[in-house]
Amino acid sequence: MWDYSETVKEHFFNPRNAGAVAEANAIGEVGSLSCGDALRLTLKVNPDDETILDAGFQTFGCGSAIASSSALTEIIKGMTLDQALDVSNQDIADFLEGLPPEKMHCSVMGREALQAAIANYRGEEWKDDHEEGALICKCFAIDAVLIEDTIRANNLSTVEEVTNYTKAGGGCSACHEGIEEILTRTLAEQGKTFDPSAPPPPPIGKTKLTNLQRIRRIENAIEAIRPNLQRDHGDVELVDIDGKNVYVNMTGACSGCQMASTTLDGIQQRIVEDLGEFVRVIPAPKGPASRAESQGVIV
Repeated sequence: MWDYSETVKEHFFNPRNAGAVAEANAIGEVGSLSCGDALRLTLKVNPDDETILDAGFQTFGCGSAIASSSALTEIIKGMTLDQALDVSNQDIADFLEGLPPEKMHCSVMGREALQAAIANYRGEEWKDDHEEGALICKCFAIDAVLIEDTIRANNLSTVEEVTNYTKAGGGCSACHEGIEEILTRTLAEQGKTFDPSAPPPPPIGKTKLTNLQRIRRIENAIEAIRPNLQRDHGDVELVDIDGKNVYVNMTGACSGCQMASTTLDGIQQRIVEDLGEFVRVIPAPKGPASRAESQGVIV
């Protein structure tokens, strides 16, 4: 489970400025419900000096998304638009006395919503869609520009960190090679070398799980999801765990279902949240012997 600061908990349970601002003249919308996080930021701006008189948010997302949105509105009220543009996602995280590394994308979403709202007020075009070839992560619609900017702004150096800050690569993992290419190019600009084998920096204040603890958390996450699948006459069974790969079998109505990939994504997200690290949930190979049996391992 995540380690949340008391400030994060306070802004989650008692969010400030929740809801739309009356007579708002600036609106910024980012994310989408299909990607799991969406934020609508509304501002009331004084046209004389471009001071933000009021700010409100409507968020669909996790507790960190709500807390980040609440913090953002508190930070920017009273600022001019130019001052607000200097607010970084790290400023939002610092205001909250830190966010778990895996939840930093919530602060990035807040910054994007602010940029979109200011562009809307000034009649400028701001869009998070993508020119052909620029889309890196199809699962969460994350483009190369956002990944590059986030790497530079937050000194990222691993694929896992990019996933934590942008969600890119947190779905099917097919874009990891593309993320590695961006890391290689962006770090080279800074005179650094991307090392794909380098382990991610250890999360502050977290103790490394033993193998047994890790397995138990994965099992418990699957058990928590199982009743929902069984209600639809389906099920999932854990077959094997190999490093970052978690192999499962979808059974019953889930086997061959057109929504199976979506179900796997949901299982993966639950495991990642409960485990506190990135893993891939993959269908176990079909055949006379399962992966686990072929390795002589039964989990």
